[in-house]
Amino acid sequence: MNIHELVIKEIQAAVQKNSTMSVFPEVREMPPVILEIPPQKEYGDLATNFAMQSAKVFHMAPKKIAEELIKQIDMTYLEKVEIAGPGFINFYLKSDIIYRELKEAIKQGRNFGTMPYNGSNKIQVEYVSANPTGPLHVGHGRGAAFGSSLVNLLRAAGNQVESEYYINDAGSQIDNLAASVNARYLELLGHKTDFPENGYHGQDIIETAQRIIDKDSDKYLKMTDEERLTAFKEVALKEKLAVLKEDLAAFNVHFDVWFSERTLHPAAVKAVCDILIKNKAIYEKDGALWLKSTEYGDDKDRVVIRENGVPTYLAADIAYHKNKYDRGFTKLINIWGADHHGYICRVKAAMKALGYSADKLDVLLLQMVSLYRNGELVKMSKRTGQSVTLAELIEEVGVDAARYFFIMRSLDSQLDFDLDLAKSESSENPVYYVQYAYARICSIFRQAAEAGIKSDEAVDLELLTDDTEIALIKRILSYPDEIKTAARDYAPHRIANFSHELAADFHSFYNRCRIIGVTRPLAQSRLALAGMAGNVIHHSLDILGVSSPEKM
Repeated sequence: MNIHELVIKEIQAAVQKNSTMSVFPEVREMPPVILEIPPQKEYGDLATNFAMQSAKVFHMAPKKIAEELIKQIDMTYLEKVEIAGPGFINFYLKSDIIYRELKEAIKQGRNFGTMPYNGSNKIQVEYVSANPTGPLHVGHGRGAAFGSSLVNLLRAAGNQVESEYYINDAGSQIDNLAASVNARYLELLGHKTDFPENGYHGQDIIETAQRIIDKDSDKYLKMTDEERLTAFKEVALKEKLAVLKEDLAAFNVHFDVWFSERTLHPAAVKAVCDILIKNKAIYEKDGALWLKSTEYGDDKDRVVIRENGVPTYLAADIAYHKNKYDRGFTKLINIWGADHHGYICRVKAAMKALGYSADKLDVLLLQMVSLYRNGELVKMSKRTGQSVTLAELIEEVGVDAARYFFIMRSLDSQLDFDLDLAKSESSENPVYYVQYAYARICSIFRQAAEAGIKSDEAVDLELLTDDTEIALIKRILSYPDEIKTAARDYAPHRIANFSHELAADFHSFYNRCRIIGVTRPLAQSRLALAGMAGNVIHHSLDILGVSSPEKM
């Protein structure tokens, strides 16, 4: 248990003691204890606003809460504890504590920050799940970067996590895909045809049709329209899905499970509707079957089976989520576009109607991405005239910059993506700034090796007394707590921000404290500190799916 965990445990124990003595009222749930590194040294080594966050819960003034907490805190590892401002609690550690903590961190090496495996938490994260009818665009890219980073983050926090892509390979969008390819195929062969009203107009559809011709010439003309559409549905779906997987893999995104919607039709959809009918959660009206979703908080009831007997998208989604629940996950996380906001209530209503806990399902909404070049909004792809694709973005700025920029803002905020900044090699570019810190650390180790300086577990870490050294140590030691907080809040952007703050602390240390050319014991201690900073930068960039180059 590191110092951050000790302080948090102490605060939680102090709350319990005060509750037992009836100083605090007993409450069902209290706010989480969050520790921060104060911006100025005089405010201590660690600080928390817990007293202010819990004021409404305990119906007490924050300062009074802070005073009662301090009375119960064990001072074994603390020099003092003070109350500041409206109720901040500042903790001042005993001088030897951070050195002991740093020594333990160094022993863990690159595993520092990874929590022990918790086999009881089985989490599924489903994300991207774009229709396989065309290339991924930048909006999908944000979801892909966020989702894969969240999976990495939850795993680092000790959870068992399974990532899943739901392939929408049934329904009208796939029929429209086949019809669009068919129309382009006929056009390319000189046959007049009407393009389908809901067809896909992208350049990729023309390219698919041309590849069919290049491979098989006009053999499909001998088929009936129905036979040709059936054949093109499979050919186009296979091709689009292959390209989609290829683009995601190039973006460092990989899924454990690819779930086909087709596997739900017709048996699973019928079975789930039968259960809902049995539970009296479905009624018939005008020949259609309706879910009583208003009884579970929706603004109106929803059709699940149309009057012609064809299931709606909702019917398949209900069957899909039942399948998820039945797989035994303790938590389900869906990452959807912001335009799906109204859909959350319907799915949760259906889960309640099936007898499941809707609280087990968390839906995170992805806000829009706007691309800017030279200060101007970029709306269209130069190549196709359509939306800018993920592949085009990667080609322009690279995987690392694209992923970092997508992740560095919280998911619920709109993202203005500056293409010029993402490509720049300067300290203004956050990903370049962090990667440069890691490359600089690698360079230090190469120089130290040439000078015959090595660092081992016997180094005297108490030689690290400069303000920049202490600040860097504190930042490093706060990393496991940052992992836990970010995982709890589904907030990989916190790791991106942490990596930037750590890089800033390292650059300050580097500019102030020489490693080569000082006494050997001090050089060894500083080398150990630099190495630990490098380990944490590497670990944090791994979570973000961003590389750690040794040279730049």
